[in-house]
Amino acid sequence: MKKLVVVGGGAAGFFCAVNAARMNAGLQVILLEKSAKLLSKVRISGGGRCNTTHELFDIPALVKKYPRGEQFVKKAFHQFGTKDTINWFEARGVKLHAEADGRMFPVTNQSATIIDCLLREADLYKVKVCMNTGVQAIDQYNDQWKIHTEKKEEIIADAVCVACGGLPKLSMFSWLQNTGHHIVPPVPSLFTLNMPKHPITTLMGVSVPNVSLKVIGSKLKESGPLLITHWGLSGPAVLKLSAWGARQLAELNYHFEVAVNWLGEINETALREEWSFYREQMATQKMSNKSPFALPNRLWQFLLLEAGIGADTKWAELKSVHQNKLIQLLTHSIYAISGKTTFKEEFVTAGGISLSEIHPQTMESRIAPNLYFAGEVMDVDGITGGFNFQHAWTSGFIAANAIAQKFA
Repeated sequence: MKKLVVVGGGAAGFFCAVNAARMNAGLQVILLEKSAKLLSKVRISGGGRCNTTHELFDIPALVKKYPRGEQFVKKAFHQFGTKDTINWFEARGVKLHAEADGRMFPVTNQSATIIDCLLREADLYKVKVCMNTGVQAIDQYNDQWKIHTEKKEEIIADAVCVACGGLPKLSMFSWLQNTGHHIVPPVPSLFTLNMPKHPITTLMGVSVPNVSLKVIGSKLKESGPLLITHWGLSGPAVLKLSAWGARQLAELNYHFEVAVNWLGEINETALREEWSFYREQMATQKMSNKSPFALPNRLWQFLLLEAGIGADTKWAELKSVHQNKLIQLLTHSIYAISGKTTFKEEFVTAGGISLSEIHPQTMESRIAPNLYFAGEVMDVDGITGGFNFQHAWTSGFIAANAIAQKFA
């Protein structure tokens, strides 16, 4: 029997292992996982529900969700896309449903449903799963590969698929550099922004449905929901900003200023034009009673206080100096960011194996024959919303298919 060794027991590794074993019964598949846990990211994703993919079937629109690797994934998605993922799981009794924002979850809303499905497949097709088995090195050995594990074991394989996930430090890629591959230095992506001891953090838990964010002095801009936390700013808008700005923000050592427009796309000029309408409509009402912009009440009162407006001030009594300050705060609040916090369930690394060294049609190395890659170990990463898992399923499936056919 020909032997395939898959390095990594995450989404991409499992998908490669089970599909290769299913598509080629003459293939012995061994999966090596360095930790004591399988599919750990799958388990915690989406708050334990597993954001399996995204309801986006148009490939040109889908690839725009990948800050790095857009052209690479474009070729890959033509072979195995979002619909293929949905159909693959549904054929195995796992139905997915889409939420209003397009994120897709198993109908059970339990990540265990996805995990159990993959484990069943591994069992059905006799994939040998080895836990607590880290890989120290892989060497070419005649026409095969020799895998050196941390247990001082040596495994000879006809093909290897590396699906070990993103590695946070360049030094951790040395075993792959030794195979002749170039590594795009890793930096964090999908993180939240720290504002230590800023008064706004007293509003932790307050979320705003649509804000506009801009990093001062750059072209980085995003919009969407924002969440105020006890350490700073989070939510989809911030996570998207961190993904697109992963390298730029790393260069700034995560110290920069961000401008928040709490009203989304309504700019200062437009707001000034509308202001007299609010003053006339609510002339006798206290400003602190309710925000006319559908902002959460705690945030509205915080901004009034920041603008120097008293709790009993009526709209008709608003002084121009306070009005100008409030308009500015609503459309252009500037906050100093000092550091980042890993958004645990979505942690992703930008960087990895250079895509110029991988065939997108097969996921095989252009440098080393019979060496394949899948998932985040490559220099591909998506924004939050199920896109990183979709890349894992796609690359894992393509590698499996290529290996299964090659050794048929």
